[in-house]
Amino acid sequence: MDNPASMNTPNLSMAQDRRRRRAQQYMDAQQWAAAQATLESLVQLAPHDAWARMGLANVMFRQGQLRAPTEQLMHVAKTPPDDVGTMIELVRGLFTGGATLAARACLSRFTAIGEQPAQVLAEQSRLWWMLGEIDPARSLIERAIAEGADEPDAHLQHAMMLQYSGELVAAREVLEACLRRWPLFGGAAMALANVQKQTPETQHLDFLHAQLARIPVGSRHRGDNLVRAEFEAALFKELDDLGRYDEAWPALARSNGLMQALNPYDAAAEEALTQALISAPAAVAPAASAVGHAEGPMPVFIVGLPRSGTTLLERMLSNHSRVASAGEINDFQRQFLWAADVAPGGARALAKAVERVGRIDFADLGARYLKQTQWRAEGRPYYADKLPSNIQMVPFIRRALPHARILHIVREPMDVCFSNLKAMFGSVSAYSYDIDAMAHYYAQYARQADRWRTALPEAMLDVSYAALVQQPEVILRQVLDYCGLELEPGCLSPERNATPVATPSSVQVREPVHTRAVGQWRNYATQLSGLQSALDRHLHAMRFRK
Repeated sequence: MDNPASMNTPNLSMAQDRRRRRAQQYMDAQQWAAAQATLESLVQLAPHDAWARMGLANVMFRQGQLRAPTEQLMHVAKTPPDDVGTMIELVRGLFTGGATLAARACLSRFTAIGEQPAQVLAEQSRLWWMLGEIDPARSLIERAIAEGADEPDAHLQHAMMLQYSGELVAAREVLEACLRRWPLFGGAAMALANVQKQTPETQHLDFLHAQLARIPVGSRHRGDNLVRAEFEAALFKELDDLGRYDEAWPALARSNGLMQALNPYDAAAEEALTQALISAPAAVAPAASAVGHAEGPMPVFIVGLPRSGTTLLERMLSNHSRVASAGEINDFQRQFLWAADVAPGGARALAKAVERVGRIDFADLGARYLKQTQWRAEGRPYYADKLPSNIQMVPFIRRALPHARILHIVREPMDVCFSNLKAMFGSVSAYSYDIDAMAHYYAQYARQADRWRTALPEAMLDVSYAALVQQPEVILRQVLDYCGLELEPGCLSPERNATPVATPSSVQVREPVHTRAVGQWRNYATQLSGLQSALDRHLHAMRFRK
């Protein structure tokens, strides 16, 4: 190996170039170990080479590591490059590694780069959205469009920022204009169907049918099938709003069938994760090394299944003068993966991380989580961290943050499963496109929740969704008492909560509390008879496994 200290500048440059070319060849060939060794030698030779450090981070990440690649990116973040493409990748990598503060700091530095193309402004907007900060995301996408960003995705993003901010009429107008120009834009069709409850005066059924007639049936192209699934989902939503249930169900079945083929459900991976999780409390139950009462704002975690009412509860809670809304953030799981040194990768990666709990320093995990999230409290003593999938993290939250509160919202199985089946989450929730997969996933969730109740009986407070909407004051008093707070009138009027909300429920929570969603699955009782049978079967199997 060359000795950097003995080399003059021209030789150093030549050595860098040689190793860059060699590293790129290894990366192109996906020879990750060889690429890592070459890049490590390049970093030793040129410690300030951002290309080398980011390449090394990428190669390490591809090999399943998380700590080391994040450390490489943190080096780059100390003196970030002026190249906007590199900066964008740097922000994404830092966010993936749980370095949210560094990602925000780098993103804020874009203002010092000078004049930027509209497309770069649009990408910055997406990055702020990724961080859960809707106000800067909206400001940037509006600037980008004003300066010439004219792609369909840019207009859809603008509409979503308006919707999340509660400006539903403006969002609808943007979406309608978008579809006039790009009528086969499935994402905009779905967003338009979802931006309000459709009526005979607002529905777009003729338009949706006309576009479906133009999209190939049985195409071999993934893009065609995704667009068709999106239009079928939009058609279901509008027919369902209009109460035309016999026509709506076939559209939902067609949409979900296409999405299931595009995103197969991995039942074995979910079962393996559940098995790892239910074995975890014994390994993490002693709290001797957990952090004590940390200084600064404390989180209130809201967990459950998606579509169980977590957003409603978060909006009610964060309308309290002492509670801020952190939004739907994934910071705890990111810090958990960092602590276990496992790169994100769905259920299998999370199971691998859970199997390493014996190596985790939970005091450090709690401190890292607080460091990366307390700014979201905006000066208030509490902040609501609403991510349904944190139901899987309950024993680890309890160990790392023993003073944090965990609220588990529980919804009747048929209601919550149907709500997931009709939600169209895209590629992120493969379980939600098939009745048997949905029932299987629900059983995994139920098994995890039952385990926490048994092994950690005081870890979380169960909150019934049906009771919350039927007796909001009674249930909310119990919730606030658990959190050490007094009831405030604003908590009972979540529709007056003006903070942006970036979840699929962003339209519904702009309304006063209502009971319309309780028992909604009964509109499709005949079509969902198989769901009830599947739930019975999987829940019975779960109880047998205990």
